[in-house]
Amino acid sequence: MGLPQPRLPPPALPAGPAAAGCRPELRGQSSSLLPAAGLCHFAALALVLLVLLEALAQVDSKKMVRTQCGVRPRACYSICFLPLPALPASHCLQSLQKQHQVCGDRQLEAGSTKWPSEKTTAWARYPHRMNSLQKQDLRRPKIHGAVRVSPYQPPTLASLQRLLWVRRAAMLSHINEVWPNLFLGDAYAARDKNKLTQLGITHVVNVAAGKFQVDTGAKFYRGMPLEYYGIEADDNPFFDLSVYFLPVARYIRTALSVPKGRVLVHCAMGVSRSATVVLAFLMICENMTLVEAIQTVQAHRDICPNSGFLQQLQVLDNRLGWETGRL
Repeated sequence: MGLPQPRLPPPALPAGPAAAGCRPELRGQSSSLLPAAGLCHFAALALVLLVLLEALAQVDSKKMVRTQCGVRPRACYSICFLPLPALPASHCLQSLQKQHQVCGDRQLEAGSTKWPSEKTTAWARYPHRMNSLQKQDLRRPKIHGAVRVSPYQPPTLASLQRLLWVRRAAMLSHINEVWPNLFLGDAYAARDKNKLTQLGITHVVNVAAGKFQVDTGAKFYRGMPLEYYGIEADDNPFFDLSVYFLPVARYIRTALSVPKGRVLVHCAMGVSRSATVVLAFLMICENMTLVEAIQTVQAHRDICPNSGFLQQLQVLDNRLGWETGRL
């Protein structure tokens, strides 16, 4: 029977990672620690990436809001890379307006007057004063909204002839009072002394004087309390009657200024030559336009100056318009 062999103690295992790899219980722990460390590094990298993406998204949103609102980027706008939650568009607009105002104040303090305007800065600094000024503006009349009166347009020859033919008087007699104490008549009325005395005529203007026309003259009215003024004019479109406009107008005005002065202006028919000088008197002495004078006379008597006389009256109307400021 042999002697029992002595049992030797197991060899000592080396400490450190090698021992952990040799011992089964330590081998499981090392395999569980390695994945945990890798996950931590991956999570940190993902967090940093999310922070950068969020900051870039905010910068893009601000650029889009500036583009839509027409706000040009300025150097004073600071970009903060912070992981903030997404804000609504209204909040972004309010923040941009605040930054716009702050930058404007800084630029005005630095001496820049280009942007923003002084009105915007004054509104921000003195709101009460601006409100009072705005209320005063509301109390003022809106001149731009008022209807402007168009300047006087000289009538054309065709429009004058249309006016003379369309608006004709209903009745035509030998003599008619077309203006206070001013009468317009024909040759028959000029020769009717009884009618002249009945009407109280004190002055007679004959625009068809002459031997072969209405030949009355001062001798014809001898013994009557009236004065005579004669013009030898032809009822011809080429006859220049305008040279008598001012002298006849002055004579009629002086005659009407006499106490109980009453004037008769006549020609052969009382519709062309005499009517033309009466129209000229109303335009020169009564400050009427040609259309107003025609309408005034036509309301009492049918008149029809020839085309040449109408053109001369047009020239007078234009000249008076420039002198009085109508044109």
